[in-house]
Amino acid sequence: MNVLKELRDAFAKATPIGADAAKFAEAVRPSTDPKFGDYQANGCMAIAKAVGRNPREVAAEVVKVMDLTPMAGPLEIAGPGFVNVRLSDPWLSESLGSLLLDEGLGIPTPARPLTVVIDYSSPNVAKPMHVGHVRSTVIGDALARVFTALGHRVVRDNHLGDWGLQFGMILWGWKHHRDDAAYASDPVGELARLYRLAQAFIKSFEDHKEKYQKVAELRGQEKQGEADALFAKLFPGQDEARIVLEIEEGRNVADAARLETAKLHAGDPENRALWERFMPHCMKALDAMYERLGVTFDVHLGESFYDPMLADVVSDLEEKGLAVVSEGALVVHTDVVKTPFIVRKRDGAFNYATSDIATVQYRRQTWHPDVCLYVVDDRQGDHFKQLFEVVRRAGLGEMVLEHVAFGKILGRDRRPYKTRDGDVVGLESLLDEAVAKALELVKEKGPDLTDEEQRRVSETVGLGAIKYADLSQNRVSDYVFDWAKMMTTDGNSGAYLQYAYARIRSIFRKGDVTPEAIRERRPFIALSNPAERSLGLQLLRLPETLEVTANERKPNVLCDYLFDLANRFSSFYDECPVLKAESTERRDSRLALCDLTARTLKFGLGLLGIGVAERL
Repeated sequence: MNVLKELRDAFAKATPIGADAAKFAEAVRPSTDPKFGDYQANGCMAIAKAVGRNPREVAAEVVKVMDLTPMAGPLEIAGPGFVNVRLSDPWLSESLGSLLLDEGLGIPTPARPLTVVIDYSSPNVAKPMHVGHVRSTVIGDALARVFTALGHRVVRDNHLGDWGLQFGMILWGWKHHRDDAAYASDPVGELARLYRLAQAFIKSFEDHKEKYQKVAELRGQEKQGEADALFAKLFPGQDEARIVLEIEEGRNVADAARLETAKLHAGDPENRALWERFMPHCMKALDAMYERLGVTFDVHLGESFYDPMLADVVSDLEEKGLAVVSEGALVVHTDVVKTPFIVRKRDGAFNYATSDIATVQYRRQTWHPDVCLYVVDDRQGDHFKQLFEVVRRAGLGEMVLEHVAFGKILGRDRRPYKTRDGDVVGLESLLDEAVAKALELVKEKGPDLTDEEQRRVSETVGLGAIKYADLSQNRVSDYVFDWAKMMTTDGNSGAYLQYAYARIRSIFRKGDVTPEAIRERRPFIALSNPAERSLGLQLLRLPETLEVTANERKPNVLCDYLFDLANRFSSFYDECPVLKAESTERRDSRLALCDLTARTLKFGLGLLGIGVAERL
């Protein structure tokens, strides 16, 4: 049962005449302080203000027509017009007893399941994954798991970059600088080296060309002294001939890479054969990384898949009068961003904007989704604003299109997280380091575990630390990557929650009793101690937490819930003896609460893509 939904439905029926029932119901929230009850309805003030009445009078009318028996006791009006709801203890105990036997932990089946397409991860296949891929991958995976748990149909789509300029750069590198022996021993490593080589040439060209252009203009005007002075200022300590050479080499590589890309798209036999040769190696490396992370997809559809559709996409936009020629390119002007939305470049080539429109069409025709979520970093905000506007005007999508944006991962210097040498941190090395640090923690906490158990648990804890550190942040914000915070067992971390789970499991081992045995006894769950009641109330709030997580597209809502649950369990354990309870009935009641807490922690962490260990 979703308690919050039940209460909102009840308040909606009691909405004063003339008021918006949906808004009034939405104003029912969990209380921030137990002294104000368990839930609080805050909508009476807004209604009173709109009609010029006293909010307490409005609240009194609402309370008069409401009867929440047996769920809650009499409603209380507080302050300027708040309505406080306190769930009745007998109802809480009965609900927890039902929850104990419910494998689904009370999550109701939706009246109308949605079809939700989630576009996440989406790396360029020609390059090894790095720290920048973490956020899209784990946020998208968590949202997919949450929507699935709520009973919706989810399509996990990895929209791969397998067709763009990066492949043109690799093709150039392959034809001019390849190492056949290196490719034979490590294909992906050699392709990555060739990509970085081309990238270095092009970056040097892009970094130097505009600055040196001013120097070149002075040379052309025969102002040699001014040119020398400007060069010394712009390029201190560097040789001008070398800079000129780097610019020319970089320009040549950039032009050659674009040519190789165009040939690939045009079906050049050599480039197409090389692309088909490289792709299996690239995909194998990606699959290995996803397997380690426990991340899955239903489809891996890259830009190459949509390439045959792009000409028709552009023709359709032209026929509808949306696409017009501007400075040789074909563009769509939108009201949301001043920069034109380019759908065909001057040289006749299509781009990722064209591919994204084709993607919307394909998803609409294939899966008929209600919602399509794009889990992509916030720097692409303008692109998605334009994409959604173009799709709407073209009549191509009836589903909800939403950019689930997220911020950057920063180092302690508040700059993008990189190695000491300034390189982007590779994802594989990041995971390896997390597991190594977790192993130190596991050896400290579980010295009696075998070496194999310690290795296995450290993998679970290390990967969980990386994921939880990301997911526990509000996704729209940047966050600082901090190993110490990730690995603590005393604060809001994956390790803390995993330790809480393992701690509960140890209670059953010490008591020589199984959770299954407690469920078979179906004990009455007593809530006379405030810590028992607080824990029981939080256990019943899982379904509403998942609804908020899905509706706001924010996994940190679930993280906050689990952290709060673990803290409430800690208070319960400190205040309420379990195995040494005053009676067998009380012992079984508290063991039932322990079982429900462990199951909820395991289930909730699983929705975040994080595993648990029976012993830690």
